[in-house]
Amino acid sequence: MKLSLSLQQDFQSPELVLKRASIKKVVETTLGHIGTQSNCEIGIACVDHDESHKLNLEYRGKDKSTNVLSFPSDLPDEMAQFLDAFPIGDLVICIPVVLAEALEQQKAPLTHFTHMLVHGTLHLMGYDHETSDEDAEEMEGIEIEILAKLGFENPYLERD
Repeated sequence: MKLSLSLQQDFQSPELVLKRASIKKVVETTLGHIGTQSNCEIGIACVDHDESHKLNLEYRGKDKSTNVLSFPSDLPDEMAQFLDAFPIGDLVICIPVVLAEALEQQKAPLTHFTHMLVHGTLHLMGYDHETSDEDAEEMEGIEIEILAKLGFENPYLERD
């Protein structure tokens, strides 16, 4: 599998320095873990509160900014055979929310950003945690496995 990554950093922070190669590795590890074999492309935008708020309100009806929004591609799977890389969709990650949550959860900003990147990528691939407790447990378990492969601890452990 080969991944094509489009990265847009509209919001940057000295507390969270993002490297394209690291982001690509996280997405590739996530896709590989769930068995994706075809070439894929993904768009990732790192945004501020205002942009996240606007998109969250428009697409989810929620009047606030949020950590990650996932916009899966609506291209039918059967089109993959005609493309060099199948577009799986776009992620919009609100850096100020990720930084605030990392502080609140006593995590390093990069650790929480990586979790949100894995989480959002799984959403693009059809995983859901809002439909049922079983789906949430399955998704969390997969996230824990992927993050362990990347050298990160279980993000769902309680901190003192």
